[in-house]
Amino acid sequence: MEPLTEQQLRRSFVNCSRGEASGLALPRDFADTPWAELELLGWRDPKAPLRGYLVLERDGGPVGVALRAAESRMSSRTPAMCLLCHTAQSGDAISLFTARRTGAAGRNGNTVGTYMCADLACAVRAGTEIPPWLRERDPDEVAQERRAELRERVHAFADAVERP
Repeated sequence: MEPLTEQQLRRSFVNCSRGEASGLALPRDFADTPWAELELLGWRDPKAPLRGYLVLERDGGPVGVALRAAESRMSSRTPAMCLLCHTAQSGDAISLFTARRTGAAGRNGNTVGTYMCADLACAVRAGTEIPPWLRERDPDEVAQERRAELRERVHAFADAVERP
């Protein structure tokens, strides 16, 4: 991703009002974000535990999506997988997130949802956590493939949010 200023980040959100975007809490380490290493920036709002945010680069500019986590969580004994980074984890590390759709659909209450890493650190996991069945391959090649696949799935999710 290209580096973003706070203003660019706040203006990137497509499914919330300007007022909501101006009031969102930035990631704690925003100034130290390793932009070049990320396919997307994801974080939870420390002031509102059920809120989360994803920002991705799309068509040369940032696109932000405001998310809401489900209030209930899966059991830690239940295996689950993030549907963005395809990392298997315990159920309590995965959460159902929904995003209000843009335009009239969003104003009518329509949402899109999927299971994601509860901490929204998919970009880090896609590049560092290699599944056992891929460990015999070159780690750099696998990491590049996983990042590309993550990018495709995140763009598909953003497409669903922006679909009229």
